[in-house]
Amino acid sequence: MGEEAAGLDKTGRDHYCVHSMNNSETDRRDAIALKILDELSRESSITQRTLSSRLNIALGLVNVCIRNLAKKGYIKIRKGPMNRVKYILTPQGFTHRVGLTYNYMNSSLRHFKDLRSRTDGVYREMVRSGVRDLLIWGDGELAELSYMFMRGLPLRLVGVIDGKNEEKGFFGHNIYSREDLSQLCYDAILIASFGKEDIRKVKALGVDEKKIYSL
Repeated sequence: MGEEAAGLDKTGRDHYCVHSMNNSETDRRDAIALKILDELSRESSITQRTLSSRLNIALGLVNVCIRNLAKKGYIKIRKGPMNRVKYILTPQGFTHRVGLTYNYMNSSLRHFKDLRSRTDGVYREMVRSGVRDLLIWGDGELAELSYMFMRGLPLRLVGVIDGKNEEKGFFGHNIYSREDLSQLCYDAILIASFGKEDIRKVKALGVDEKKIYSL
């Protein structure tokens, strides 16, 4: 394959942040395959190590995915001078890529609608509880969408809590560090993630559980 599979990263998991639409392992694999096919269609002589770095996927996972794509006839692997490897998408590969793109777009739409529904439900609960001033924990994609969904509601964003300070770094709102939390005035914190680890981190900072809302 031109490069030795290196396995997963030091944490024992792959780091690829797929905008996966649910927790299905099939969806996850398809999303990774689509990203790799996209890269190979743009740069056929790209190395697996470059793919790993560019897509933030463990090198071993890239190796496995490419082998599977070749086995299914979606790509051909050619060795050139200096043992450089070239990956060529076959007609079946182009068709498969189109199908994955279509499925990804449909899944993205379902995910967006589901997230909007969940976020609206949390905001309704906040409004009923008298929340006015809101902090968002995290400044990633979920935080951005959560902020978009706030518009038109009687809620005011105080700022975003992240690992760094940045004035007006989030849609014109300040990003605060966790150390700043005790100095801020707010009625509620929205955890903009689906994991429970962030909830534990917020509680560890001494925040009243009644002020913590999660998606």
